[in-house]
Amino acid sequence: MRWLKENSLALAFLIMFLLALGGQALAGMSEFNDQQLTEGSEPVSLLHYVSSSSFAVDVAENWQSEYLQFFLFIMLTVWLVQKGSPESKKTDRAGKESEEEQRIGRYATGSSPRWARATGARLWLFSNSLGLVMGTIFLLSWLAQAVAGQAAYNSDRLADLRDPVSWGSYVTSAEFWNRSLQNWQSELLAVLSMVVLSIYLRQRGSPESKPVGAAHETTGVEG
Repeated sequence: MRWLKENSLALAFLIMFLLALGGQALAGMSEFNDQQLTEGSEPVSLLHYVSSSSFAVDVAENWQSEYLQFFLFIMLTVWLVQKGSPESKKTDRAGKESEEEQRIGRYATGSSPRWARATGARLWLFSNSLGLVMGTIFLLSWLAQAVAGQAAYNSDRLADLRDPVSWGSYVTSAEFWNRSLQNWQSELLAVLSMVVLSIYLRQRGSPESKPVGAAHETTGVEG
C-alpha cells in the first residue's frame, strides 16, 4: 500500500493513458471500418487496425507534439523566466547555475546520485539527461509519424489510382506539415496558458500552483 501511495500519480496517468489508447483504437477501428464499407471493402479486425499505418500515424503525431512541448519547456526554462509564474525559475537565477547551487561535483551530498559526483562526460550526460531523452523521444516519434504517415498517405493515393510518393516528398508535403503544425500550435498554446494563468490563478494543494496566499509577483514558488 505504501508503494501504491508513493507512486499513485504515475500509476493514475499510466492507467488513464492505457484506457485512452484503448478507446482510441476501438473508435479508430470503427471509423476505419465505416470507411472500408463505404468503399466496398471488407472491415478489419482490431489487431489488424492497431498494426496498420493509419493507427500508427495518428498515435505518433500526438506523441511527437507532446514530447516537443516538454523538450522545449525543459530547455527554454533554463534561460528564460516569467515573473510571477511558478513554472519559471526566480528571475535572478536564469542560466545553468553554479556547481554549488546544483549540488554537483565536489558540492554533491551523500544522497546525491552517483553520477552527480562524477566529472567530465558522465557529469555532462547526467546534467543534461532529461533534455536529451525528451529530445530523442520527440525525434523518434517524429520519424515514426513520417514513416507511418507516408504509408497511410500512399495507401489513400493508390486507392484513388494515383502514384505513391517518396518519403522525402511526403515530409515536405502540406499533408505532413498540416498534421504536425496543428498539434504543435495546440501544445504551445497550452504551455503559454499554464505559464501565464498560474501567475494570477491558484489551485490549492497543487505543486503546479503557487500557495493560495502568495503574491501575484512571487516567482518560482510552488504550493
